[in-house]
Amino acid sequence: MPAVLLRREWLLVLLALGLAAIAAAVVYLSRPTTLTVAVGPRDGAEATLMEAYANALARGREDVRLKILPFDDVRDSAAALQRNKADLAVVRPDVYLPENGLTLAILHDEALVIVAPDAAEIESFPDLARKRLGIVVRHSADTPFLNNLLAFYDLAAEENPDGAELGPGRVALVPLRPAEVTAAIAEKRVDAVAVIANPASKAATATVRAVELGTPDKKIDFVAVADGEAILTRFPELQAVTIPAGTFGGRPKRPEDEVKTVGASYRLMARGSVSRVAVASATQHLFEWRSKLAAAAPIAKLMKAPDFDTTVAATSARLPNHPGAVDYFEREQQTFLDRYEDYIYLFAFFGGTIGSGIAWLGQRLARKRRERVDIVLDRLLDILREVRAATAKAELDAIAVETDELVADVVRHARERTIDNRTVSALILAVDAVHAAIGDARRQIGAAAEDETRAGARARTARLLALHVPAAE
Repeated sequence: MPAVLLRREWLLVLLALGLAAIAAAVVYLSRPTTLTVAVGPRDGAEATLMEAYANALARGREDVRLKILPFDDVRDSAAALQRNKADLAVVRPDVYLPENGLTLAILHDEALVIVAPDAAEIESFPDLARKRLGIVVRHSADTPFLNNLLAFYDLAAEENPDGAELGPGRVALVPLRPAEVTAAIAEKRVDAVAVIANPASKAATATVRAVELGTPDKKIDFVAVADGEAILTRFPELQAVTIPAGTFGGRPKRPEDEVKTVGASYRLMARGSVSRVAVASATQHLFEWRSKLAAAAPIAKLMKAPDFDTTVAATSARLPNHPGAVDYFEREQQTFLDRYEDYIYLFAFFGGTIGSGIAWLGQRLARKRRERVDIVLDRLLDILREVRAATAKAELDAIAVETDELVADVVRHARERTIDNRTVSALILAVDAVHAAIGDARRQIGAAAEDETRAGARARTARLLALHVPAAE
C-alpha cells in the first residue's frame, strides 16, 4: 500500500479514536449517579418512603438513583453513614448523630405530646414532679429522651410499681401499650400520658383520644414544655415544636391554644463528601414528587425543608445542611458549565499548551522530512556550477548520472513522506536548470571538438600538400 494512503488510514483511525473518546466521556459524565441510602428500621414508614422514592427515580430514568440498604434500627442506619458505608441515611439525631452527616430534608418531626386529665392540674413539664407519667414507647430512644428532659428540670425518673407516694423531684415512668392508655387513666394508675410522635400522626391522635376516653368529664389538658430554646442549647439534636390549636379536633378544640414543646426529627442526611450536584438533584426530586410518593408512603406529606434564613445560616446551623440541598432550596443548582468549569478551564489551558507542543513537534518533524530534500537542492545548485566548469563530455555524463540518482532519491523520499508544493516546485526548477545546463555544455563541448577536428584536418592537408608540391624557385 502506498505510504500516503497508509498515513491517511492512520489519520482516520486516530480521528475515529478521538471521537470515540469524546463519546465515552459524554456517556460517562451523563450516566446516572447511584447513591446508597441506609434506612432503619427496615419495616418503618421511612423505609417505605425511601423504597417508593428509589422506584420512582428508576422509572423516571433520572440522573440520580438510590440503592436501599436496610437496617433493623435507625441507630444502625446512622452508624452506616458514620462509617462511610452509605452515601445517604435516615437519621434521628437524638438517637445517633453521625459526625459527617449533613441534612437534605426533614422527613418528619416527632413532638413530645403529654396529655393529662384536667383534674390532674398539670400545665407545664415541671408540674410532673411527684406524678406518674405513662409513656407509650414507640422507639427505644423514647425513654432516654424523657430522661434527658427530666434532668434539665432537675427531675429524676424512678420505677414505682406499687404506686407508693413519690419523693420531691421524682417522676414515675410507667411504660404503656396503646391499648392500655384508657384503662390506666381511668384507674388512676398514671396521672398523664406521653407519646413521642408527629402531632398529625395516628399514634398521637389515638393517644389523645385514649386519654380523653379515660377521663370521666372528657376534659383534658396538654402539658407544655415552654423552655424549648434553653433545652436546645443543652441538647442541640432536639427540635423546638409548636402544636397548633385544634390539631386533635375542632369541636371542642383540642388543644384550645398552641402548645410549645420539644421533639426529635427523622432526617435524610448525606455525607459531606457526596457530590453537591447529586444531592441537589436528589433533594429536588424528593420534594417535587411529594404528592406522587404520598400514594405509596403517606409520611411523604410530612416532609419539609430545614429552616434557615441565609446560605451561611444553612451550613452553620445546629444541624448543618448539605450544600447541595441548599443549592436546591436557594434555586442555585449548578449547570453543566458550572459543574465542570474547572475541568474545562484546565483542559483549555493544558490543551492549548499541548496543542502548541504538538504543532512545534510537527514543524520539527516536517523540517526533518525536508532535510533530505534540502540536501538534494543544495547539491543541484552545486552541480549547476560544476556543469559550467566542465570541459569534457565524460564529466557531463557523470554529472547527468548523479542528477538522475538525486531525482530517484527524491521520488523515493516523496513516496514515504509528504512534500509541500513549494519544495516540489523548487526541485523541478533545479532539475530543469541542471538538465538545461548539461545540454548547453554538451553543445559547447561538441562545437569545440568539431572546430578542433576541422583545424586538425586542415593542418594535415597542408602538410600533405607541402610534401608533394615542390618549393618555388
